[in-house]
Amino acid sequence: MEELGLSVDALDKELRALLQKDINFDSGTILGSMCTRPHNLAIDIFTRYIEKNIGDPGLVSSTVELEKEVIAMLSSLLSLKNGFGYVVTGGTEANILALWTARKIAKSSSSIKEVIVPDSAHFSFDKAGDLLGLRIKRIPLTSTLQVDLEKVKKAITPRTIALVGVAGTTSLGIVDPIKELSDIALVHNLYLHIDAAFGGYVLPFFKDLGFPSPQFSFRLKGISSVTIDPHKMGMAVIPSGCILYRTEDLARKVSPTVSYLSGGENAHATIVGTRSGASVLAVWSLLKHLGKAGYRTIIRRCMEITFALAEEIKSIEDVELVIDPVINVLGITSRVFSIIDIAHKLREKDWAIALFPNHIRIVIMPHVYPEHIAHFIDDLKKVLDELREQKK
Repeated sequence: MEELGLSVDALDKELRALLQKDINFDSGTILGSMCTRPHNLAIDIFTRYIEKNIGDPGLVSSTVELEKEVIAMLSSLLSLKNGFGYVVTGGTEANILALWTARKIAKSSSSIKEVIVPDSAHFSFDKAGDLLGLRIKRIPLTSTLQVDLEKVKKAITPRTIALVGVAGTTSLGIVDPIKELSDIALVHNLYLHIDAAFGGYVLPFFKDLGFPSPQFSFRLKGISSVTIDPHKMGMAVIPSGCILYRTEDLARKVSPTVSYLSGGENAHATIVGTRSGASVLAVWSLLKHLGKAGYRTIIRRCMEITFALAEEIKSIEDVELVIDPVINVLGITSRVFSIIDIAHKLREKDWAIALFPNHIRIVIMPHVYPEHIAHFIDDLKKVLDELREQKK
């Protein structure tokens, strides 16, 4: 730190120069991210109320009430009339909170407590296991890339305290057989958490749009909690995740009381102490402004581009889809060339794509438009031509 600070103009110039390597969502080249540029309204609301800390709820009682409205609106979207929960930093915190809650209410007397998750589950469950002293048992997938239900049943022991299902997997957007997992949870009296961090803002609109609509909501009685992330398809600012619980009792299982807060003694039911009230207000504003119709329009456009890209990939020699898209996520693979080589060459052409062991993931977010996809297809064909030449 220098003795004398920079002027605002000098600082702005230096910062712009230092950030030149960062890729902007407006470039249209970010095809591998599950986040997007926030809606302009969310940006405006967030910056206007950026000082609000809902971690000291007594100081921002109005913001606390609007958080309850956010939870009520999202719970209603997921078929729960009176839901409970919190706006948190993101899916990782929400998933950790869910397993923390499951451990808190666990009836298992075993010193080793286990949670059964699909092999496709997000790495945040491994973090949760490490932090909470839980053994995470990953279950193989079927040919449809969903969790194998028979193997789930066989994995349940007296040590099992929870099951996890995913509604929109990180790698391919697959939805597990949530109804069947709900039935299993009910039979065995187990906590069932659904990670719908991505799919939670997509799947609820499918029925009205005429798309196949997998079951995953609180309408299924075995579900205890759901993760849903407004800062993904909800177009909210980062950080904006949500944990939704079926009952108030579950929502308050992990809520130690803090006595020294400026606004008075209060319970803390999230992992972080300081929480952004501005994020809460931005999510609330978007839900009120866009409504179901607005989000339905966004989802329709993203899905139309997804289906169009899927057809394009099917027509290109030497690459193929891993599976037909379920939501706005595609996996591209090849039986001819190394998918790593394809990915590296695409990245050399400035495409920000996600690379998994056997496929490239493309996510059609609101910042992606048909012209971006047309450019991507042209570059993909060039990359394949380059690899064919190298192979000769």
